Parts: sequence; C-alpha cells; structure tokens
Amino acid sequence: MKQALYLVFLLFGIAPVFAQKQAITLGFSDSIPSSVFGNNQTINIYLPDGYHPDSAATYPVIYLLDGAIDEDFIHIAGLVQFNSFSWVNYLQPSILVGIVSTNRKHDMTFKPAPDATWPTWLEGYPNIYEIGGGSEKFMSYIEKDLQPFIEKNYKTNGTKTLIGQSLAGLFATEILFKKPELFQHYCIVSPSLWWDNGSLLKQPLKLPETPMNVYIAVGDEGKEMVNGAKNIGKALQKTGQKNMHYTYEYLPEEDHGTILHEAVGNAFEWLAKLPVGK
Repeated sequence: MKQALYLVFLLFGIAPVFAQKQAITLGFSDSIPSSVFGNNQTINIYLPDGYHPDSAATYPVIYLLDGAIDEDFIHIAGLVQFNSFSWVNYLQPSILVGIVSTNRKHDMTFKPAPDATWPTWLEGYPNIYEIGGGSEKFMSYIEKDLQPFIEKNYKTNGTKTLIGQSLAGLFATEILFKKPELFQHYCIVSPSLWWDNGSLLKQPLKLPETPMNVYIAVGDEGKEMVNGAKNIGKALQKTGQKNMHYTYEYLPEEDHGTILHEAVGNAFEWLAKLPVGK
C-alpha cells in the first residue's frame, strides 16, 4: 500500500488557511511482502521528475540505508534531485529507495565474538553488542525481497548504488565483503568498523569482474574511525581488480553527525567524473 509523503508550506498560519494550501509531494511509502521476515516491510520511494510507468525510460536505483523519513530519506532525496538537475548533471535521474529497519543496531550488525571488547573511546555509550547480529538476515532481505520487488515494479536499468553511514556504513562494508555483486556503486561514510574489534576487515575480499566503484569518506571522528575507513581502501587495492575504482576522502570540517550530506554529494560528483562506462 502506497502512502504519499508530503511537505506542506503554510505561510500565514496553520488552521485558517490549511484548505487554501497545496501539499508538495516528496515521495511515498510502500509496503512490500518479505519472505525473509515473514511480514510486510516499509520502504520510502523518490521518483525522478518525468517518471511514468508507461514510458520506455529506465533509471538507476539508489538504495539508502537508514532510509526512514525521520532518518536520512528526505535530505538525501533532495541531494538526488539537485545532482540530477541538468545544470548540475552529476547524477542521472534516479530512483531513490529508502530502506527502513525496525532496529538498526540489530539489523546493521553481525554477531560479535564472545570475547569482543567494547572500545574505550565509546565508554559511556550503551554497549550494543548484546543486541547485534541481524545483518545476515537483513542482507538476505535486500537480495531476495527488496531488489526483486523494485526491479519488478519500477522502471530500472540494472544500475544499483548503496549508501550507508555509521552502523549502516559497517553494514554496507559487510555487503561489499560478502555480497559485492549486489551493487555496482558503494558510498560508505564513517563506517563503524570498530565493531567486533575490527574483525570484518580481516576477512578476505573478492570482487566480481564487473565494473565497481567505491567512495569512502570519514570526518574528524577519531583515530579508530579514520583508520577503519582508510583500511577499506587498502583491502580494495589488494584485490588487484582492474574494473574497480575507489577513492578515500577525509573531511576534517565534518564530524559524525554532519558528514553524510556533504559526503554523498561528493560521491555523486566523483562518480560523474569517472571515465565513461565505468
């Protein structure tokens, strides 16, 4: 069931003029059946200007983790629209899919080892190791339920991008390491690779032969966060995959709370400037 998402501008007060104002549709929520979870899952959708189900035109799909309307969906939808304006032209007109999770601390993390230690620099924050462990199932949902649903019901061209920050950046990195073929483009921002004493980056990384592009960014977030982001690039470099491009960007003016918007915009610009066909 689709439900429209609205932005309403009320210029002269709320109650007296509400009927005179027209809502501006940003996107809509959809509900999809999930064989993995055995229920219906919510997603949020932004469609590019001019999209029509009867048109011959097809579009790339950008999948956004933390894609609820009270998370990152609205401001990333604005970036997608802006970067696809003809006078900017860093992004092809694209479909944005906001992936909604019921418990991100569970869904975006794998089960830590019994002897995993909590980082000293996170002392004072709730230890979430005991609730982690749902990433394998969430990854299966994306592969078996979500992507087929989008490809069946929307005008897609087969190009898929994944965006994730923080724990969602950890999860995006896990997909890159375990199921890299699910996406052609990865935008990994401030990934929480300290999880389970950094065990993810100790696993082997094997990439498909098809073209792949990976953008990695981190801000002024401490040595452990910065080194984790850098080490993704080192792992990618070791693969020797000739069809793969990656870039690492340090944004010292940004912190963990402010980095996502700038990093995603930079990722779109970087992808646009890669050689044609890459």
